[in-house]
Amino acid sequence: MASLVDRMRGHGRIAVGLLFNLLVSICIVFLNKWIYVYHGFPNMSLTLVHFVVTWLGLYICQKLDIFAPKSLPPSRVFLLALSFCGFVVFTNLSLQNNTIGTYQLAKAMTTPVIIAIQTFCYQKTFSTRIQLTLIPITLGVILNSYYDVKFNFLGMVFAALGVLVTSLYQVWVGAKQHELQVNSMQLLYYQAPMSSAMLLVAVPFFEPMFGEGGIFGPWSVSALLMVLLSGVIAFMVNLSIYWIIGNTSPVTYNMFGHFKFCITLFGGYVLFKDPLSINQALGILCTLFGILAYTHFKLSEQEGSKSKLAQRP
Repeated sequence: MASLVDRMRGHGRIAVGLLFNLLVSICIVFLNKWIYVYHGFPNMSLTLVHFVVTWLGLYICQKLDIFAPKSLPPSRVFLLALSFCGFVVFTNLSLQNNTIGTYQLAKAMTTPVIIAIQTFCYQKTFSTRIQLTLIPITLGVILNSYYDVKFNFLGMVFAALGVLVTSLYQVWVGAKQHELQVNSMQLLYYQAPMSSAMLLVAVPFFEPMFGEGGIFGPWSVSALLMVLLSGVIAFMVNLSIYWIIGNTSPVTYNMFGHFKFCITLFGGYVLFKDPLSINQALGILCTLFGILAYTHFKLSEQEGSKSKLAQRP
């Protein structure tokens, strides 16, 4: 009886974590797009604000004894910090240069790439039917991108780089938490300032620091408040990503993330008047079919594994 209650509590915590991530992830997409479209705030500078606010948020959590920091060798976290920079910068550049529909649908390619990385680099196996669900997901993304009336080559390059780096980042987050025996807050607390320092060095080479369009330029109060709010929500997104991956898996987190795109797509068409052709709609439906099929097969396999374990003497 006690174990059943513990399991239910564990499932409840994961459900709350997933719901929280759903809300803040959708919010950050719309807020960042609003900042790019209506305020013209520079991309990498916004990412730097996100990193700094994330570190400050974790510093406050640590002072409130919500978690205890753990000292880690910088060399063990360097690649994770670098991929964190790439993950946020490239996904934001994709959002800035693509419609919300193309941006969100391109992210669906993260699942096939994660599965490829785990198969070839970590010798993890996936059933044939799971692998087959990647066909409609990929086909739907290709259809949407091909028929996007706002298609641009640079946007697709950023989208492709974002998918690759995001996939590596999500796999490494789960691996590093187990390898270094740290929780989500401990790892992010150590990694966020390292990522901030990397980005601080890079920003002056790509964006102005002062004057019109620079991070320290003359911005309106409303723009600054929006940027600060974006940083706070980004902190919540980063923390929930680490927590979910550490308590489930990169693929589970990523597949759950695809359900966000339906709401995000709808919001993009309503808030930013992004155009939608019939062929794009078919691409979206195709990708949705693949996502639903994957989710069904994955849950069936997990239930089957639990039944086999329960039947063992």
